[in-house]
Amino acid sequence: ANVPIKIVLPDGGVKEGIQHVTTPLDIANGIAKKLGQSSIVAKVDGNVWDMFRPLEGDCALQLCNFDDPDGKETYWHSSSHVLGQALELEFGVDLTIGPAIEEGFYYDCFMGDKTLTEGDRDTIKAKMEKVVKEKQQFERVVVSRDEALGMFLENKFKVEIISSLPEDSVLTLYRNGPMVDLCRGPHVPNTGYLKAVAVNSASRAFWRADAKKEGLMRVYGITFPDVKLMKEYQHRIEEAKKRDHRVVGLQQELFFFHHLSPGSAFFLPNGARIYNTLMQYLREKYWEFEYDEVISPNIYNFELWKTSGHADHYKENMFSFDIDQQEFGLKPMNCPGHCVMFNMRKRSFRELPLRLADFGVLHRNEASGALHGLTRVRRFQQDDAHIFCREDQVEVEVGKFLELMSEIYGVLGLEYEMALSTRPEGYLGELEMWNKAEAALQSALEISGHPWKLNPEDGAFYGPKIDITVFDALRRKFQCATVQLDFQLPIRFNLSYATEDGTARPVIIHRAVMGSMERMIAILVEHFAGKWPFWLNPRQIMVCPISESSYDYALKVRSICRKAGFFVDADITDRKMQKKVREAQLAQYNYILVVGEQEAVNGTVNVRTRDNHVHGMHSIASLLEKLAEEKVTKSLETCFRKEGDAATAIIKDPPTEK
Repeated sequence: ANVPIKIVLPDGGVKEGIQHVTTPLDIANGIAKKLGQSSIVAKVDGNVWDMFRPLEGDCALQLCNFDDPDGKETYWHSSSHVLGQALELEFGVDLTIGPAIEEGFYYDCFMGDKTLTEGDRDTIKAKMEKVVKEKQQFERVVVSRDEALGMFLENKFKVEIISSLPEDSVLTLYRNGPMVDLCRGPHVPNTGYLKAVAVNSASRAFWRADAKKEGLMRVYGITFPDVKLMKEYQHRIEEAKKRDHRVVGLQQELFFFHHLSPGSAFFLPNGARIYNTLMQYLREKYWEFEYDEVISPNIYNFELWKTSGHADHYKENMFSFDIDQQEFGLKPMNCPGHCVMFNMRKRSFRELPLRLADFGVLHRNEASGALHGLTRVRRFQQDDAHIFCREDQVEVEVGKFLELMSEIYGVLGLEYEMALSTRPEGYLGELEMWNKAEAALQSALEISGHPWKLNPEDGAFYGPKIDITVFDALRRKFQCATVQLDFQLPIRFNLSYATEDGTARPVIIHRAVMGSMERMIAILVEHFAGKWPFWLNPRQIMVCPISESSYDYALKVRSICRKAGFFVDADITDRKMQKKVREAQLAQYNYILVVGEQEAVNGTVNVRTRDNHVHGMHSIASLLEKLAEEKVTKSLETCFRKEGDAATAIIKDPPTEK
C-alpha cells in the first residue's frame, strides 16, 4: 500500500509524497523544471542523498546545486566514476580509489609496469565525453560484504578495502553503464549532467600513500555544468602558471633548490630581503602585542619526543640520528621545547599569560615525491608562538591573536575565513573543560566581528581549534594561520603554576599567522604576481642615467637612497635610457629615477613607476620623505597614485638627452 509522507522544505513549506516512491528529483521537478535540472544532490534530515533515491519517510529536504559545497563534491565524485570507466575501458586498469578533491577529482589506478603519457590525456577525455553523451543512469545497489568480495574478486585493491570491513557490513555500490564501483555515494542522476570535461594531468602515486607498496597512476580531472565555468577555470589556471612561485622565484632571483639539499631552499639576497622584512614586521607586531621572543635548540634527545608523544605518532616525519649511543632528532616543531622552558623554574599565576615566540629552524622528513617548491619543504621556519595561560584567560588571548592576525593579513592584502572545529569523538580530557574552551573560542570569534562557521567534531583530540583559510588574488585557498588549544601537552610535561591557594595546570595556545615562512612567501609571490608592494620589494628603486655624463650623479643618488634605508640599484650600462627604464619596469622596481644633467644641476630626479606612469621632477629630499612614508605605512599602493599627482602621464618613450 502507498504510505503518504510529508516533506518539509527549507522555507517551511510542506510537500506530500509516497514512502519509497517519491524522490527528491520528483519534488524539485514539481516545484520548477529548472530547479530539477540544476539540483545535483539532496540533503535529507541533514544527510546527503541521491536525487533519484526514494525517500523513506517524513523528512526535511534541502536541494543543493553546483554552488553548494555538497553539490560540488557530489558532482566531482560522480565525475571520478566517469573517469574510472574511461580508464578501465581504454587501458584495462585496476581501479583503487577516486575521490572528489577541493577543485575537481582524481582516480588512482594500477597499470603494472605501464604508465600514461601526455598524449593519453586526449584519449581519456574523448572516452569520458562519450560516456557523458550516453547519459548513463547512476544506480545505487546495496550488497553484503561477501557479495561485494565476489564481485571484485579480480581487483586486489578493492578486495583489501572490503576485507578490512566487519563481516556483517552492508555496503553500497553504484552502477553507471558497464562501470560498477564500491562507493558510499551520493551521485548525480546521470552522466549527462557533466557539460564540460577536462583531464588535467597524470602522475605517480602509491597504494595507501606508502612508497613501499604498489605504484599507481593518479589521473586528475575537472568537470563543470557550464562551458563558461570551464573557460573561467582554464583562464585562472593559465594565470596561476604565470604566477608560479617557482618560476617567478628564479626570474627575480629570490631562491632556488639544489639536489645536494632536497627540500631546502637557497634564499638569494633578493629572497632574503623579503624573508627578513616579513620577520621584522612580525617582530614589530610581537612587541606591540607583548610577545617575548626566545631561541631554542634544534636538536633534542628523543626522550623529549617520547614525553611529548611525537616519538609514537610522528617519528617517520622526523630526522633522527645517534650521538654517544643515544637517539637524537631535529625538531619538527617548537612546542615541546617551549614546555621545557616553562618548566625551568616554578611559575606563578601572576606571570600568566606567558607568550613565547620562536623563529627557530624546523625540519620535517617529507617524502621526496611530496616536495613542491616552497609550499612543501623539509627545512623551514615558522612564526610560531605558544601562549601559556589560565583557563579564564583563553578568550582574551585568542581574541588578541585574532586581532593580530587580522592586522597582518590586512597589510598583506589577504582575505580569510574562519571555522571553529569542536570536540571530536576520540577526545581526551574532561567534557566540562572542552565545553568551556569551545565557548571561549566562540566568544572570541563573535567579538572579532569577522564571519565564521562551525566545523562540528573536527577539532584535534587534545583541544578545540580555529581553522583559518587564506585566499590569494586568484581566490585559491591556503591553510596558514592556526590557533589551537592544548590540554594534553601540559599534562605530558607536568606543567603547573602556583595559585593563591595551591597549584593549577596551564592551557597552551598554539598559534601562528604566517605558518611556514617559506609557504607564505610562495603564496605572496603568486598573490602579487611578483609585483611586490614597495615596503616588501627587494628591488625598490632603480636609478637610470640618461647618458654617461650623468653616471656620477646616478651613483650619488643611489648612495643617498641606500643610506635612507632603501633597496636601490643604478644602471650605468652602456645602453639606451629607454631600454634601461623598460628593463627596470619588467624587473618590477617600484620606482625608476631618471637623471640627466638638468637633474644633477637642480639636485632632483624624474620619477616613473613600473606601470609606466611619469610623476615628474622631485627633489631627492621630498621623494625620500614620500617613500619613507609609503614604507612605514606598508601601503599596497604607490604614494603618488594616492595623491593623484597632477604630473602623472603615460608615456611610451621617455625623453632622451641630446
